[in-house]
Amino acid sequence: MTIVLAAIIGYLLGSVPVSLLVARAHGVDLYATGDGNPGAWNALEQLGGRRAWPAFIGDALKGLLGGVAGWLLADAAGAYTGVAAAMVGHAFPAFARLRGGKAVMTFVGGAFALAPIAAVLCLAVCAALGRAHSFALGARVGVFAFPFVQFAFQGIERVAATGGLMCLIGALFLLRR
Repeated sequence: MTIVLAAIIGYLLGSVPVSLLVARAHGVDLYATGDGNPGAWNALEQLGGRRAWPAFIGDALKGLLGGVAGWLLADAAGAYTGVAAAMVGHAFPAFARLRGGKAVMTFVGGAFALAPIAAVLCLAVCAALGRAHSFALGARVGVFAFPFVQFAFQGIERVAATGGLMCLIGALFLLRR
């Protein structure tokens, strides 16, 4: 029952359309601009970094809080359930007519609940590559490096569960094409 509660909490957190709200506060409709994706990356492209950072933080907080709720209610399985549900909520938000984003930033936030040391190290890689080359490269390397770095600190079962979350992102990319 506690894992079900973690899923419900995660889904409801994920359903808050943070990036849409941030963009609307600046007079931009993310559905009608850029790639039409109501997520943080489109907000960045439409608003610029200075105005889009709350979208990144908000979308990440959904995953982090979903994972923390899972830990508080259950255990690691509850944390993964909370993060997965937040990602599904972000992709199919109850509060935005089921028209959501691809959940990458929600996954990133969830990583901080699932494996904080690995997440911090990947954030450092993201920042270093972002300064040296581009934010886009840093973000991609940071996300894809996470399971490898996580493996240094946690067992293969957790890394496999992280792979499941990453497969969810892949499925959302395919659905959105």
